[in-house]
Amino acid sequence: MKNHDLVEKNIGLMTVLIIFAISFGGLVQIVPLFFLKETTEPVEGLMPLGALELEGRDIYIREGCHVCHTQMVRPLRAEVERYGHYSVAGEQIYEHPFLWGSKRTGPDLARIGGRYSDDWHKVHLFNPRLVVPESNMPAYPWLYDNVLDGRHTERKMRALRRVGVPYTDEDIEGAGERVKGETEMDALVAYLQQLGTLLTEKR
Repeated sequence: MKNHDLVEKNIGLMTVLIIFAISFGGLVQIVPLFFLKETTEPVEGLMPLGALELEGRDIYIREGCHVCHTQMVRPLRAEVERYGHYSVAGEQIYEHPFLWGSKRTGPDLARIGGRYSDDWHKVHLFNPRLVVPESNMPAYPWLYDNVLDGRHTERKMRALRRVGVPYTDEDIEGAGERVKGETEMDALVAYLQQLGTLLTEKR
């Protein structure tokens, strides 16, 4: 009882103990994740993004798609029934930065790959209301007009290799030429079409 009174009456000591308790609890939850196979190793079949998909991902970030769409299916029945297999850390090993998000103005896109045709995505991005009349998503018609020049593609891939993405010299060599002349629409659709295609079954 005396110790309890001492802590309650000493705000400095109480602050130190609260910080210690929160820090210890956080470490207990976070540190083990660095040693678990399912959080440190890629899922079977996972490959780094190709040059066009990588450019598409940068466009996805630039246009703020991740602000309204999450890329993380929670392991809850309602989530899995609607979107598909829950997200696992091994799918995100090569993601820099992560695009999980937390706000769903639009639906989750973690499993969007292969659900719709390229043409559907292009029409949807050009004017969402042509395919989803009630949509409040903005249109992105300029993606048809903007053409990639590939000037920075190889540099991006080399930078990602430095942080652990296993790009080979063959992947990087000529990557800029492979995307040169493609539209930003093609790149963004290529990125969307590969999202979540490794884990498609519901559990």
